[in-house]
Amino acid sequence: MSSFDQRNERRHTNSVKWDSIATTYHKDDLLPLWVADMDFTAPPSVKQALLSYVEQGIYGYTLFGDDLYAAIINWQKKRHNYDIKKEDILFSPGVVPSIAVSIEAFTSKGDSVMIHDPVYPPFAQMVEENKRKLVRSPLKVVNGHFEMDFTTMEAQMIKEDVKLFILCNPHNPGGRVWSKTELKQLGDLCKKHHCLVVSDEIHQDLIFAPYQHETFHNIDPSFADFSIVLTAATKTFNLAGIKNSMIFVKNPELKAAFTAVQAKSEQDTINTFGLIGTKAAYEGGEIWLTELLDYLQKNSAFTIEFLQKNLPQVKIMPPEGTYLFWLDFSAYNLTDTALNKKMIDEAGVVLNGGFTFGPNGKQHMRLNIACPKSTLQQGLEQIARAFK
Repeated sequence: MSSFDQRNERRHTNSVKWDSIATTYHKDDLLPLWVADMDFTAPPSVKQALLSYVEQGIYGYTLFGDDLYAAIINWQKKRHNYDIKKEDILFSPGVVPSIAVSIEAFTSKGDSVMIHDPVYPPFAQMVEENKRKLVRSPLKVVNGHFEMDFTTMEAQMIKEDVKLFILCNPHNPGGRVWSKTELKQLGDLCKKHHCLVVSDEIHQDLIFAPYQHETFHNIDPSFADFSIVLTAATKTFNLAGIKNSMIFVKNPELKAAFTAVQAKSEQDTINTFGLIGTKAAYEGGEIWLTELLDYLQKNSAFTIEFLQKNLPQVKIMPPEGTYLFWLDFSAYNLTDTALNKKMIDEAGVVLNGGFTFGPNGKQHMRLNIACPKSTLQQGLEQIARAFK
């Protein structure tokens, strides 16, 4: 039996994914297939590194060691053919805080910031919380997957004088792994209209063959002049709680602007567990990741087959990367409130409401398949019974 088949008890551990739903829905027996963390234990290398640190008993201030930088540099080179240097790397507690810092560093209040629609909800939240004008550019559904509408994007950039674009690469919730061609066209468009790019690449390692992640900086050497890349080991290795992410900045002016904003609130201060966990994951987690991707791909195939057979009215967007399914329930003609109520009251399953990802997410839901197959099968069967 694969270690990924093991059901790990997460209730009553203060897990957001498992424990917050009882407060929200006042039910104790709901099955959570929503928040984007995995129900799998982290790689043994991470557990051992953290145990060793705990056992030595002193938890003082910690330096960013050269071995940590080396682990990050080597991982990016080996997995993504991406060359970075130590001086290109900054740290942050998370990708979302880095997006907030970027908005403050590279734009002014009232400036327009563009995101796709639908896309990860904190993108919009950070733009609006920082008093910028939110511009949503709709994605098109072509042949069952999302594509960027470059004509509309350019018209919006011109009309709204967009200063910053936040890219989700790979895309959440659609699971698109953007191609070189698409990223080149996007980069050329942003370059033409003097629009900076923040590329959220936190799912960069969760890619299904034959697709391949393309780091935005690799598409064209000139793109590094007007962009930064955000990523972390946390999504790849199920380490969200250790709170560490990286910012890759090759342009010295962008780096100076970013660090100046970070310095105002010490946003570059990282928990020691984040530094140790990141290093251990990159140095010893590759075999675990290979096994994980195989398991997720099998879960993906199972989900597609199950839904096509049992819920043919639900339109599926098979992911090319991530462990997230974007499901279209519009054939049932339910409001978002009614759709979610049916999931909770009749299916007993918690998914993410699609409307939270933007107006184009209405009548959709996001499903997280990063769990033991038995858990996934249970959830899908409960959904199928409710909608039949």
